[in-house]
Amino acid sequence: MEWTKEQRYRSMIDVSKEEIQGLAKLVNQCPWRQSFHIQPVTGLLNDPNGFSYFNGEYHLFYQWFPLGPVHGLKHWYHTKSKNLVHWENVGMGIEPTNEFDCHGAYSGSGIEHDGKLYLMYTGNTRDENWKRHPYQCLAVLNPDGSIIKMDEPVIAEVPSGYTDHYRDPKVWKDGDHFYAVIGAQRENETGTVVLYRSCDLKDWQFAGEVKTGLGEDFGYMWECPDYFELDGQGVFLFSPQGLKAEGDHYQNIYQSGYVVGSPIDLEKNLLKHGAFHELDRGFEFYAPQSTVDQQGRRIVVGWMGLPEIDYPTDKNGWAHCLTLPRELSVKDGKLVQQPVSELECLRGKKVEISQMVENENTGLADFEGEVYELFAEFSNSTAEEFGLELRVGPMEKTVIKVDAVSKKVVFDRTESGESFAEEFGTVRKCTVDAEKMSFRIFVDVSSVEVFVNNGEEVFTARIFPSKNSNGIRVFARGGETKVTAVKWDIIDS
Repeated sequence: MEWTKEQRYRSMIDVSKEEIQGLAKLVNQCPWRQSFHIQPVTGLLNDPNGFSYFNGEYHLFYQWFPLGPVHGLKHWYHTKSKNLVHWENVGMGIEPTNEFDCHGAYSGSGIEHDGKLYLMYTGNTRDENWKRHPYQCLAVLNPDGSIIKMDEPVIAEVPSGYTDHYRDPKVWKDGDHFYAVIGAQRENETGTVVLYRSCDLKDWQFAGEVKTGLGEDFGYMWECPDYFELDGQGVFLFSPQGLKAEGDHYQNIYQSGYVVGSPIDLEKNLLKHGAFHELDRGFEFYAPQSTVDQQGRRIVVGWMGLPEIDYPTDKNGWAHCLTLPRELSVKDGKLVQQPVSELECLRGKKVEISQMVENENTGLADFEGEVYELFAEFSNSTAEEFGLELRVGPMEKTVIKVDAVSKKVVFDRTESGESFAEEFGTVRKCTVDAEKMSFRIFVDVSSVEVFVNNGEEVFTARIFPSKNSNGIRVFARGGETKVTAVKWDIIDS
């Protein structure tokens, strides 16, 4: 179906209850609805927004087009949780209703101040010639759950030297001041990030472009910037569009990653840092956003999807989900990601094995399923190649393996089920050099998240297998390996 501009930008005021109910029925008939991931009730989900711990709960919003699996008039949908595991759908968070966000409430962030949660976001507008003008807007979530939008934008103009690709404010506090980074594009169509300063979240001063040292050849637009300090170091997350593939790197249509260095110099707008690293080495991961919680943990969530790609769920009127929350730490200048400990409460029936594997494929007795958590460690290996096959059926399998010769971890979804986005390849790899290899894997109905060696690397992917493809196998080729594995059924969240 070709969506017209008019269809993409319909107001929800003009949508009947019967139309929404019909769409929800279509969505709920989909065989690939997830079990324990955040997903849209209808339509399209994309960037996580406003991720915050406030008033005793985690609040997480996401970009939402309610009427179908396409990008159209964006809203913020609101969900919340007491434990990062069981999420309650609150409903509409921010709706595009005024002249400053009439063509979409785009991405932004949240920060607690004076007992309220302030939500700063980009209002998208278009004129009669479809020319864009972005505004940075403010809304306030009160303790009673009501959300009030400010009447006027807090940043109304794009400074000289930048295009109308100017969006996604991420706010934090340092001392007596609030700061915000905004993703931007220079007039020469190169990507960058700019800095603003405020005393009260309402009156913002442009502080200039952040000097990162990445130069003007690092993509044509930087989306969804996020700055924070962790373990005494400054961390800058962002999603640069336009990077060219290099070996195993930058294989997706758009990338997300980070740099780690000294804390940002807020007087000189200077960020000294090391190399850029991809945050996730899989297929579907974009626009991550982090928050810090009451325990002092830095937690990140990403969009498990990418723009400009058709997905098998589209025919059922919905697309995409969010990743599981991951706790971040810094090790040797790189971010380590671990699933938050609360996810262990989803564990149900447990089975485990420990054995040597030396033939092509070994099915694991009692190891099967559609939705589960699996931990597997490989040691004492003489094999040239070893690993796991998940969601195995007569014609389907998802492969996670170690190529011991090239010292690479490989994720292969060539035969994972219904195919899509094949123009971007069906295999992802990264280098990991270690004596032992461990994988902590979360398998949902239509996704896999793999944490390699305690989160040293992560692979995230959507897969769309048949329901009866639920086998699990281990294999070793060109030698043998010891495998120790534990599998837990996941209790329906």
